[in-house]
Amino acid sequence: MKRQLIQREHPNTEGLEKLHPLLARLYAARGVTSCSEVEYGLGNLQDVWQLSGIRQAAEQLLVALQADHSIVIIGDFDADGATSTALALRGLRAMGFRKLDYLIPNRFDFGYGLSPEIVDVAARSKPDLIITVDNGIASLEGVARARQHDIDVIITDHHLPGKQLPDALAIVNPNQPGDEFPSKSLAGVGVMFYLLIALRKVLHDADWFTHNKLPEPNLAQYLDLVALGTVADVVPLDHNNRILVEQGLRRIRAGKACPGILALLKVAGKNPALARATDMGFIVGPRLNAAGRLEDMAFGIECLLTDDPHQAERYARDLDSLNRERREIEADMQAQALSLCNQISLQEDALPWGLALHQDGWHQGVVGLVASRIKERYHRPVIAFADAGDETLKGSARSIPGLHMRDALERVHSQHPGMIEKFGGHAMAAGLSMKKQHLPAFQQAFDDAVRAMLPEDKLNPVIISDGDLSDDDLSMETASLLQTCGPWGQTFPEPVFDGRFQIRERRVLKEKHLKFTLQPVGGNTSVEAIVFNIDPDTWPAAGQPIHLAYTLDINRFRGAESLQLIIADQFDISTAKSAS
Repeated sequence: MKRQLIQREHPNTEGLEKLHPLLARLYAARGVTSCSEVEYGLGNLQDVWQLSGIRQAAEQLLVALQADHSIVIIGDFDADGATSTALALRGLRAMGFRKLDYLIPNRFDFGYGLSPEIVDVAARSKPDLIITVDNGIASLEGVARARQHDIDVIITDHHLPGKQLPDALAIVNPNQPGDEFPSKSLAGVGVMFYLLIALRKVLHDADWFTHNKLPEPNLAQYLDLVALGTVADVVPLDHNNRILVEQGLRRIRAGKACPGILALLKVAGKNPALARATDMGFIVGPRLNAAGRLEDMAFGIECLLTDDPHQAERYARDLDSLNRERREIEADMQAQALSLCNQISLQEDALPWGLALHQDGWHQGVVGLVASRIKERYHRPVIAFADAGDETLKGSARSIPGLHMRDALERVHSQHPGMIEKFGGHAMAAGLSMKKQHLPAFQQAFDDAVRAMLPEDKLNPVIISDGDLSDDDLSMETASLLQTCGPWGQTFPEPVFDGRFQIRERRVLKEKHLKFTLQPVGGNTSVEAIVFNIDPDTWPAAGQPIHLAYTLDINRFRGAESLQLIIADQFDISTAKSAS
């Protein structure tokens, strides 16, 4: 779909006068009102004790530690779940816990979360305590089953709760009712990091470290895991999350990350010393996720747990291979999904507002990626379903700004009781399961819910631009400034600019990319630019003008660095619409 270009209005930069003028403008447009909001020292983190349930959880862990109880960590099969699990194991071991194990539900056999079935598996090793990471807030039946096995449960999660909370020993979740923690956007790994902070304080006050002659662990050493999980889970990067991510990135750039993260960057051809938040989201995260999508997330967790660089490299190569396989499966499924959309639009003259797609043979572990791709292509909420056996479908949902996906599923569930068996998630992503026989009725119900909840203008895709750049700002210095003044990410987006250029040179690369040499209209400089995965025939020829939206990048090749524009899209040579 053709996107509309909207320029941000120039914001009020009062309170940001100490910053570079361009940076002040960019920060202010993202809601920053004081320099303290872009100070990323650990001392600026929100107070741990504002999380309800965290003191109770930490004190129960002290009891477990003193009694030498055995603990099983039960995580999720995505990057947030993997990093949360690795963080819990590393952190608890550093504090003296000896009997630790972990269990990740195989998505094909057990599905998501602390189900009664996965509790039965965990019970075989007779643990005293289960700690959930990145799941558990909706696991009423799972916690009840654990109690039947005489196993206590501590829940750490960040997902939205249902109407009833599990009867757990303690629950740590910033989104549970009555919680006063200011940042509601912690990822699962962030919640676990806060629990470790609280536990260290409780152990310190109990003289645990002194009495047992243990060094008090520096928890900052685990922030590489927190950064990876936070970015890969695409949670909003509010100030608190930006602190966690930036501190983790600094460790990675300094070579102080766990060997697994360093190996995953290197196997992708990335230099850890130049690591950015986008590398966590688009390079490391997908390779880690490939294990949970196609095989067993235990491969990914072991990569994050090993302290042997050579072992980490072997895990990283295996994960990279799985990721290549995942890409091939995804490409086939995406082609089938696009064909389905074409059939629907031919039959109904227009696509539904909410798309629910299914094809026999689709891979359970890849439907979420297909939903994302179709969402990007048609700019509307999408659910992709795969067969899960026993005439059941499992769906992965992705939304667009303006529609809270979990609320949409709640609406369908309340209006059509019994149609959806289980569901849960966030504003932008969710999961669900239902019987295959209900699919036609669900497709209509989902479309009805989207039409009732989504303003029609939200179906029009837009690119939000931070405006034009002067010749002076179109420079390596500006590109370097922007790369060091993040982290950029969800709800705190990387700056996008737009401008009019004259095309001096144009080259087609690999039949689907274009390389340009551009000159700003009215300017004297020239700059290189590149656009990926387009039809070159739809782009202007050399000598013609062009209006572009782009991000600034530094092209590093054979030891040389140069400024490069990464083109997001082209637009009519006309004035962009201003944001209201």
